[in-house]
Amino acid sequence: MKHILTVIILTALLISCNSSDKTNTTAQNSETTKPTPTKTNNNFTAIDSDEALIATALMAAPEASRVNCKVIGYNMAGEFVTLKEGDNEFIVLADDPKKNGFSAACYHKDLEPFMARGRALKAEGKKHQDIFDIREEEMKAGKFTIPNGATLHIYSGPKAEYDPETAKVDDAKLRYVVYLPWATAASTGLPEAPVASNHPWIMNPGTHRAHIMISPLADDNK
Repeated sequence: MKHILTVIILTALLISCNSSDKTNTTAQNSETTKPTPTKTNNNFTAIDSDEALIATALMAAPEASRVNCKVIGYNMAGEFVTLKEGDNEFIVLADDPKKNGFSAACYHKDLEPFMARGRALKAEGKKHQDIFDIREEEMKAGKFTIPNGATLHIYSGPKAEYDPETAKVDDAKLRYVVYLPWATAASTGLPEAPVASNHPWIMNPGTHRAHIMISPLADDNK
């Protein structure tokens, strides 16, 4: 009888130990496989100062060139001014705070005559097609040129809010325009309509404003 009791006690102890080990192992596995919370950025705030306009506009420029970019555009008072002086090859056009959403652009300084002419015609009340036609004739007449390969960087999105720490604009993306005056689908081998996001295609082929468009990748998380 004494021998039987000893066996029963030892068996109970072994079962207890195995159960404890399983519980501890399960707890450890649960802890190590716990998903890491996704960090959300709650720091976005309204773009409501000239300093914010400059900071967000510079996001359109290549990072290595931002410090020395010239920034122009409408200030918070509604005046078209030079917001920041610069001496490199880029000019940055800041977002217009009076318009919905956000749109800033960076372009090579050699494009400024073309861009400035467009702004002047728009200020006169000319519509998009009128501006296109006028600049087409003026470029044919040699009043200004668009250098082959001159690039326009556009940083835009639906919200006019940004992170003051990084200057990133909420939901904004970059797209690119590479100007090739008078180029066509035949001369470049590019399609005249986008095949998919982030694929190049040629827009306004055969005109002064012919350019390669590269639009951003779609956000698969939305």
